Amino acid sequence: MGRVLVARLDSMGDVLLAGPAVRAVANGRAQYGGSTNHVVMLCGRQGEAAAAMLPGAADVYSWDSPWIMNPAPRMTGPHADRLIEYVRNSRITEAVILTSFHQSPLPLALLLRLAGVERITGASTDYAGSLLDVRLKPGEDFPEDQPEAERALGIAEAAGFRLPAGDDGKLHVDSVPDVTDLVGDEPYVVVHPGAAVPARAWPPLHHAAAVELLQGAGYRVVVTGGPAEKSLTATVAGPSALDLGGRTDLSTMAGVMAGADAVVSGNTGPAHLAAAVGTPVACLFSPVVPAIRWAPYGVPLELLGDQNAPCRMSRARVCPVPGHPCLDSVPPEEVVAAVERLISGVSSFSTHVSTRRKARNR
Repeated sequence: MGRVLVARLDSMGDVLLAGPAVRAVANGRAQYGGSTNHVVMLCGRQGEAAAAMLPGAADVYSWDSPWIMNPAPRMTGPHADRLIEYVRNSRITEAVILTSFHQSPLPLALLLRLAGVERITGASTDYAGSLLDVRLKPGEDFPEDQPEAERALGIAEAAGFRLPAGDDGKLHVDSVPDVTDLVGDEPYVVVHPGAAVPARAWPPLHHAAAVELLQGAGYRVVVTGGPAEKSLTATVAGPSALDLGGRTDLSTMAGVMAGADAVVSGNTGPAHLAAAVGTPVACLFSPVVPAIRWAPYGVPLELLGDQNAPCRMSRARVCPVPGHPCLDSVPPEEVVAAVERLISGVSSFSTHVSTRRKARNR
């Protein structure tokens, strides 16, 4: 059994999208008799909880990357040494570095070389010299416009790793708890109003109106959010929806998402968590990043928002266009209609069609 490091250094959603690649690396190489690998998942603190839930990740090590995180930690000798010493002491001999189109694997590859890692695979537009043993050239060796989960899996496959027979290649997480005591046993729809950055957020009062309309249409609504979003979730939930703001860790939220008939969310980590537990998503998606790469993967999907708005491909964290037209122009009624299509099974679908259906009568 080899010890292989798989790196995805940014947010929770990015780590979840790395799941199929992690399972491929854990599966090992067929030419070596199918011997499995011990996978060490390297991530930043924002992705640590998600990495711990990935099937195939035997260990998780958190290290804040100065070239990925925002705000960025200082790059000091002691900070670099902490990672180098961990990798060296863990007897890791191979690494697969997973990155998005705007990220370079080379800074991490340099540190891993200093730690003694013998074989490193990554995708780089820049000349990699001796830092990468297997280098994929984005736009030449693979198309950039593909789902992020498939990009990551392609990097793992270039290193020689394949998914095991019968693996559907979708997102998955382990140990999803039963949360009936928290949400009850009646059918419900989840509304997650928070977003990691303002450019990806639908207005709170739009969310609140959608909740009222969903309830008026006969749906029970559960509103989710982190500890810093309690005021937001209270506004959105109003007097009658179940407000779980600040009451769930990532594992519990996975249970809440898994029990839902559908999830309403922006382009943020919980949308990918919903996909990882197989729940359909109505995604209010700001085109600051391309939906073909970052939309919820492998589940029935309703993509909402103007994908040709002027902010398209800007990667802006704060909307650069007055009035935030890409999302603010989406009426609450459109969200309700999307939820109804998802639940009735007549919605549009993402690249891999989910076979999961919930036969629940309202």
